[in-house]
Amino acid sequence: MPDLHHTLQGYDLSLLRLIAGLWGIDLEENDKRSAARRLSAALCDEALFWEMIESLPPEAREALDELVGRGGRMPRAAFSRRYGDVRPMGAAKRERERPDLNPASPAEVLWYRALIGQAFLTASSAEPQEYVYIPDEWLRWLQHEGTTSPTFMLPPASPTEAAHPRLATDAILDHACTLLAALRSGLPLPETLGEIPVATLTTLLSSAGLLDGDQRPRPEAIQGFLQAPRGEALRLLFRAWRTSRTFNELRMLSHLAFDGQWENDPVQARDALLNLLTSLPPTPTWWRIEDFVAAVREHSPDFQRPAGDYDSWFIRRAGSEEFLRGFAHWDEVDGALVRFILTGPLHWLGLLDLAAASPAPDAPAVAFRFSAWAGALLADQPPAGLAEENGQIMVRGDATLTLPPLTPRWLRYQIARFGEWLSADAQGYHYRLTPLSLQRARQQGLKVEHLLALLQKHAATPLPPMLVRALQRWERQGTSARIERVILLRVNHPEILAELRRGPAVRYLAEVLSPTLALVRPGQVDRLRRALAEQGYLTEVRIEG
Repeated sequence: MPDLHHTLQGYDLSLLRLIAGLWGIDLEENDKRSAARRLSAALCDEALFWEMIESLPPEAREALDELVGRGGRMPRAAFSRRYGDVRPMGAAKRERERPDLNPASPAEVLWYRALIGQAFLTASSAEPQEYVYIPDEWLRWLQHEGTTSPTFMLPPASPTEAAHPRLATDAILDHACTLLAALRSGLPLPETLGEIPVATLTTLLSSAGLLDGDQRPRPEAIQGFLQAPRGEALRLLFRAWRTSRTFNELRMLSHLAFDGQWENDPVQARDALLNLLTSLPPTPTWWRIEDFVAAVREHSPDFQRPAGDYDSWFIRRAGSEEFLRGFAHWDEVDGALVRFILTGPLHWLGLLDLAAASPAPDAPAVAFRFSAWAGALLADQPPAGLAEENGQIMVRGDATLTLPPLTPRWLRYQIARFGEWLSADAQGYHYRLTPLSLQRARQQGLKVEHLLALLQKHAATPLPPMLVRALQRWERQGTSARIERVILLRVNHPEILAELRRGPAVRYLAEVLSPTLALVRPGQVDRLRRALAEQGYLTEVRIEG
């Protein structure tokens, strides 16, 4: 921050004399450079400084304390929203209105005592931003006094609001395994896995380096992730989320639409919210989500906005042409982002437990608390106490496989590449081995002997002999039997079918089964019926639907 002398030397002589008057200092110099040097020397009197601090109105002292708690500076836009602005005035207007004696805001109280200055300073962003700051000398004295930033003092949620907890889990690891296997095999994907949208989880896996630029799995990275203990794997995903600039929660808010070329920094927003969360007492207390959102708006509304800019981001309601510009729309944009991060990523990744007031599965979460794993995750350590992956595969003679929830993830990933996905439930993940799924695995360079080796090693019981024989026969001979839906043509006399086969209508037949039976090609029923009518035969069609 600029020191006191550099702050004062930017002021005109009239302003310097007003400042000196409030401090009780006679300033007789007639040029501003000499006056600034004389005034800055006189103000470096610690006893005089503390007398001035003690005389400040409560609102001005609150503003000064907040600046100290923020390291001595604050974006001007944010400071002005809370504590007012300094009205622009020339020397003549200042002499008439005397804002030093009649300040319109806490900001003017501090400004006309030179306790704050304004300047463009470099922050974490590339472009300098305008800040309100405390000059260096005075900031050191205030920090030495032990002034701290305002602490979030949230009231606890009521027992009713936290009546139905939804504890953080590590289910995201299993959803990630499901998604990786589907992407590796080219299988269709659902819209969600558990509570997590597939598009969101895909972005997270990309951020973790598990997918390439075309969202294809990277085998070496996946192997390490799937073979890691569950605690370590969860830490890897949490770290990837915490540091990712491609995982952009703001752009994931479905009720908003985004126009233009502007960019936001999701890491800045994430870090700010995590800092605010960790300022809460480390107790097992439940807090209301809306109380936390309100506290963010009160104490750190610009957590994602460089210099408090609410005008240059072109955001509108989805399906509307109305742009949500200005601080008045904070709750709809910034507040919505806070809610999403609390109830989405921070819950999915194991940091926060949630609670609802109703047992209904779709009841909205109204409260949160830190999970048992939060301390470890925030310290970039694998949380302890996660279950060991030691489940064994249940293999049935009908070629279906059930992999319990704690089947090693790397094993399920491999099995999924051989099988056809059926479903998932409390018993585990269900697959069926089919000629189509085995052919797909073969195209990926996998062989039935690899599958049999995995099943023999990790099955809970010996493999059904007939299933082993069926798999080996498929490997040698391909599909042994096929069940399919067909359309059958049945005629009363062989002459009818023979006549059809001699004419152009033969192209509507797929296969002749006997002198009176034939299979009809898909989509050719109407043409075949017209051909039969032209040859003098009326046809009865019996096809369901």
